[in-house]
Amino acid sequence: MADPSSYRPRPGEIPDSPGVYRFRDEHRRVIYVGKAKSLRQRLANYFQDLANLHPRTRTMVTTAASVEWTVVSTEVEALQLEYSWIKEYDPRFNVKYRDDKSYPYLAVTMNEEFPRVQVMRGHKKKGVRYFGPYGHAWAIRDTVDLLLRVFPVRTCSAGVFKNAARTGRPCLLGYIGKCSAPCVERISAEDHQELAEEFCDFMAGRTGTYLRRLERKMGEAADDMEYERAARLRDDIGALRKAMEKSAVVLADATDADLIAVAEDELEAAVQIFHVRGGRVRGQRGWVTDKVEEITTGALVEHALQQLYGEESGDAVPKEVLVPALPEPVEPVQQWLTDRRGSGVSLRIPQRGDKKALMETVQRNAQQALVLHKTKRASDLTTRSRALEEIADALDLDSAPLRIECYDISHLQGDDVVASMVVFEDGLARKSEYRRFQIKGFRGQDDVRSMHEVITRRFRRYLAEKERTGEWADGEDDGATTATTDGETPGHDAAPGHDTAPGHDTAPGHDTAPGRDAAPGNGTAPDPHATPRDAADDLALTDGPALKDDDGRPKRFAYPPQLVVVDGGQPQVAAAQRALDELGIDDIAVCGLAKRLEEVWLPREDDPVVLPRTSEGLYLLQRVRDEAHRFAITYQRTKRAKRFRSSPLDEVPGLGETRKQALIKHFGSVKKLRSATIDQICEVPGIGRKTAETVAVALARATPAAPAVNTATGEIMDDEDGAPETTADAPGEPVSAGTPDERRGQER
Repeated sequence: MADPSSYRPRPGEIPDSPGVYRFRDEHRRVIYVGKAKSLRQRLANYFQDLANLHPRTRTMVTTAASVEWTVVSTEVEALQLEYSWIKEYDPRFNVKYRDDKSYPYLAVTMNEEFPRVQVMRGHKKKGVRYFGPYGHAWAIRDTVDLLLRVFPVRTCSAGVFKNAARTGRPCLLGYIGKCSAPCVERISAEDHQELAEEFCDFMAGRTGTYLRRLERKMGEAADDMEYERAARLRDDIGALRKAMEKSAVVLADATDADLIAVAEDELEAAVQIFHVRGGRVRGQRGWVTDKVEEITTGALVEHALQQLYGEESGDAVPKEVLVPALPEPVEPVQQWLTDRRGSGVSLRIPQRGDKKALMETVQRNAQQALVLHKTKRASDLTTRSRALEEIADALDLDSAPLRIECYDISHLQGDDVVASMVVFEDGLARKSEYRRFQIKGFRGQDDVRSMHEVITRRFRRYLAEKERTGEWADGEDDGATTATTDGETPGHDAAPGHDTAPGHDTAPGHDTAPGRDAAPGNGTAPDPHATPRDAADDLALTDGPALKDDDGRPKRFAYPPQLVVVDGGQPQVAAAQRALDELGIDDIAVCGLAKRLEEVWLPREDDPVVLPRTSEGLYLLQRVRDEAHRFAITYQRTKRAKRFRSSPLDEVPGLGETRKQALIKHFGSVKKLRSATIDQICEVPGIGRKTAETVAVALARATPAAPAVNTATGEIMDDEDGAPETTADAPGEPVSAGTPDERRGQER
């Protein structure tokens, strides 16, 4: 715990102007980002007597080890920079709304020749019209099913569309009149585009004009005694009215507005948003957040506005935003919204009438969402807390292991040996911090030696990062006025991708870049007979940001765990503990979970710890171990599939994917290409004589892959592409002797 006075700026250092400030911890991770109209007045509030601070603020300032700030011109710029930094650094003490799901939208792909109506989630794409969000995908499909009778727009996928065009037969919707069948040219591209525009107009709320037009056509058909056509128009009108009933009118003046309500208690807050377009509720969404900082309702609203409109522009920002409390000050936020929309935006609290009544409805939804969230979380939090306490008691730890790392080794009969590292924090998986390793120090099958290498490499990186945090840069030139006071001696940071710890195992610039390999480690001498490294990564990322680097951005291996779990018994545990001892680390607990009897092994203990089968702690350890095994075997299969899918053409310099495909398409297979002459290769479009000579030389040097064997019949499968056959259960996996179950049993 740090004393705020140790890094308090000297009097007169902080400017009395608008800006954004960042608090960092001892590892240089950004833990809080804030903005202020006056940096001097705002930061002074953090350096008063700790007894006068809110408990959460007190925790933040005692966790921090330094503070820095950036001066900007206006409060609007401060708001924009604060939003950008919160997204970039993901500070632990800032309010971050957790969206419990990806809300579905009704999307019309107006950027295609034949626009398609479909359900879409995730990031919005350019040229696509969106309506929503909706609470459930089935609500979108019900609405679309009703509207297709009147607006028979294409809804099929690209594959179905191409297949129908190839066969000349439309899908079922084309036969029953719910698709205009542009795939078989029943409607031109221009007419179908116009039909999609009418669909979008109706969804946007311009319904009255279209209904009146249909009623007029129905009357004309009846006058002309075209009763069947009049009946169809009558049914169309009924379908449209039924679709409109699903979103009842809530504001009579056809208002476009978003209503935001907040329900909160001391620890958490729930936000609900109703999207009203054309006077009708077109969508609804909600978020929940932990109140990790002392914050008012107005500040919660401000954060919600940033979350809601930070990536939006134009009409996606409505003319009117109704809130339960205004941010303080309100002018910068209102100006920011105006800039996002490109025209004036009204941000206000409804006082009376329909808008106030609707706001009360939104508020009730927010209150119910908070109650439901607390009911769910209470059970989950209680169970996870009990599991961590049981693990701490069983392993005789000083405190509950809030961060657990688990390691597993995977290979197939000694080939493609890899390892995985998974991370659980507070009993929940943190997939953004998963890591994977290649075993490069030796060749062959040795789980104990592999475990020692992986633990050594991982914690050597931790020591390197720890050493780097002892030499902080005193400020960085980022094009803005920035000052830093951290109470530390100025030092020199290593360049990105370079390591500073002696004996580090990765080469500069190759430490963790996806798709790159690191140099063999110094801790274990590489086997001279080891196979060459492929393009797979040593410390590859999975699917998200890592930990924080010296600028507060994500960084790898900066956090130490309280508990290291290895998949295995006494030998693997001893290897992991030996690796930590060799590095001089004595404050991290180690245990192993053996699969056979689910026994927990501790270092230097002859007997295992046996947790009850009903123990929540044992269940958590099993989940961690199983996740590490899944992650390791997935990586190992990916590497093996990549190795068997390789082609001699991959080694030809300057030969891209397009020309490789052209060669294979022209000759039919690598085998036939190998037997072709240089003149025949030159006949392929895009292949010159020099390239043809290079291809011929590369294929002549390459040894043809051995043919695979059908284990059921003994037949040699002569694959024309020169690659082994693959099984259906594991794409890219070579057919080998034994049944599928036996083959899977060979994997570790």
